[in-house]
Amino acid sequence: MITHTFSIVARDPQSGELGVAVQSHWFSVGGLVTWAEAGVGAVATQALVDVSYGPLGLALMRAGKSAPQAMAALLAADEERELRQVAMVDTHGNIAVHTGARCIAYAGHETGAGFSVQANMMASPEVWPAMAQAYRRTEGDLAERLLAALEAGQAAGGDIRGQQSAAILIVRSTPTGRPWVDTVMELRVEDHPEPIRELRRLVNLHRAYQHMNRGDELLGTGQVEEALRAYRTAAEMAPEVEELPFWYAVTLADLGRTDEALPIFRQVFARHEGWARLLPHLRQAGLLHAELPELMRA
Repeated sequence: MITHTFSIVARDPQSGELGVAVQSHWFSVGGLVTWAEAGVGAVATQALVDVSYGPLGLALMRAGKSAPQAMAALLAADEERELRQVAMVDTHGNIAVHTGARCIAYAGHETGAGFSVQANMMASPEVWPAMAQAYRRTEGDLAERLLAALEAGQAAGGDIRGQQSAAILIVRSTPTGRPWVDTVMELRVEDHPEPIRELRRLVNLHRAYQHMNRGDELLGTGQVEEALRAYRTAAEMAPEVEELPFWYAVTLADLGRTDEALPIFRQVFARHEGWARLLPHLRQAGLLHAELPELMRA
């Protein structure tokens, strides 16, 4: 299986989060290249890809091997290692990377403190240095820095064949035993003319929904004003999404703040009448206690 691509693996020094991001002219690249486990490490396996480097690399690091030790063990057992390109980072920030001598030019890698960028079959040998520079210079959380690296790689020429798919996977620094909690972000663009641009849009949408979820948590603990701020932030981050302001308005209405809720409902209903039809169903399910006649006149 041939997956010529450019990618980055990294450990965030502040949060301890581990992540991997990739772009390729190959359908659904994320399912092949990106691997990560909370409290263990992250792996990118590409070129003449052997997908098993992902789960086996994580298994070795989970067993206590460092990223360099895990890489050495897997390469030693691989007769086609010169066709592989693989990078790993462990939970301590140790880096291991291998670009086989037979990887298709332009191919190479660059490492730094807690990260590695790697690429093969590129349009320019400037791709991976540009990625490394962007990662070092970018401020923000791990997702922002991984995206910046991909964008820089594409701006420097990217895959010689063009673009098709992209993915980002980020996990927590410490496992909770609940995979759905340990995964901070897992987004894939399977087939798109501008996959990195679309990936950035999805990351922004993911952040908006994180604020929405945070609002639910705050409301559940009685922190009403903090919850409303989180809901409002979510709606402002993704104004194209009707659902976020709708649930913000529902919360306001249930809190007796109808005057604040009505203008929001009007905007949402004007964009899609289905939201107005949903209100009675919420009432029937006990999820809305505000008086319906007034709300429906919105």
